[in-house]
Amino acid sequence: MTDEKLDQILKQALAPEISDKEIQIHRRRKDKMNKFGKIGKCVAAVVAAAVIGIAGLGYFNPVLAAKIPLIGKIFEKVEDDATYSGDYMDKKTVLTNEDSAGNLDTSDYTVSDKGITLTASEAYCDGYSIFLTVNIESEDADFTHIPEHYTGMNAADNRTSAGFYIKGTWSVDGSSPEWLENTFDGEVIDSHTLAGMLKINLAEKHTGSGELSLNVNGLGYDDDRRLDGEEISASHWTDGSWNIAIPFGINTTDVKTIEMGEKKGNITLEDVVVSPYQVIVHATTPGEPCSTICFNQDGEMLHPDMEMAGRAVFAVQGKEIKTLYVYIFDNPDDWTQMEQEGMNSSTADRAVISKEIHIE
Repeated sequence: MTDEKLDQILKQALAPEISDKEIQIHRRRKDKMNKFGKIGKCVAAVVAAAVIGIAGLGYFNPVLAAKIPLIGKIFEKVEDDATYSGDYMDKKTVLTNEDSAGNLDTSDYTVSDKGITLTASEAYCDGYSIFLTVNIESEDADFTHIPEHYTGMNAADNRTSAGFYIKGTWSVDGSSPEWLENTFDGEVIDSHTLAGMLKINLAEKHTGSGELSLNVNGLGYDDDRRLDGEEISASHWTDGSWNIAIPFGINTTDVKTIEMGEKKGNITLEDVVVSPYQVIVHATTPGEPCSTICFNQDGEMLHPDMEMAGRAVFAVQGKEIKTLYVYIFDNPDDWTQMEQEGMNSSTADRAVISKEIHIE
């Protein structure tokens, strides 16, 4: 991915008044996070959210987690403003249990270290990604200064979320561990509490129930009082150990896979997946990742979140999708021009692959 394309996406994700200097700082910070890498694989990620963070220090009694009304309802709290927004009510699985008195039992999904407590709350998996909600507690932290980033297509959407850094690995059913690539989209509840959603992209389609192993070794968050500094690491960072095993099932309701198998030049469009919260375009090329852009039948551009070798991911964000228009470029400058001009851009003719795909 070119620096110019990344700058364009950062300008879209950040407030209009963010200066070019600050964009460069955020790009450097993104590069630092990418050094965590992906074990055994080369990944080029498109970052659509730039200011992110989590955590603090202090002591928290995990027994008190049973009294938190958010547990089991975090999707409802964050689903309107998260990047992968939508109604999760009928699709989520609540991870906590209730005792005979109706109290929540979070012991199987709560872990504490260095004064920070993580409690996994709910999970949803469409077979391609796991969407996990987590409650974060730290008595000595002040989460009220975590800056928010835009999660919509532009600032006019008025959709923002507080972001958290997370470092570590994940695996499913004993598979080889892979680095955590995404960060939490969340909402600050109070000075010491943040509720957030984390999305984990599975390397391959999962068809049955499984167990996600999260092995977190670092948490951090930015501070709006320190944004003028040149330091590219998180304003607040804590190394530690937070390991949680999370069972999940596959919910295929409203998940459609459209097989394509179209090859032009060096690019092959394998298939397109449409789920309630994301669209995934699987395309292969022997070189660098493609530059893919998608629109619906109303000409609305889907929120581009991540593109890597073999896969481009877009957030649906409540848009109706009856027909998809997919354009795959081998020149990122063409992608940038279409992003600016819309589906009727003159660059459409320069797409290596362009497809109209009827979903219904």
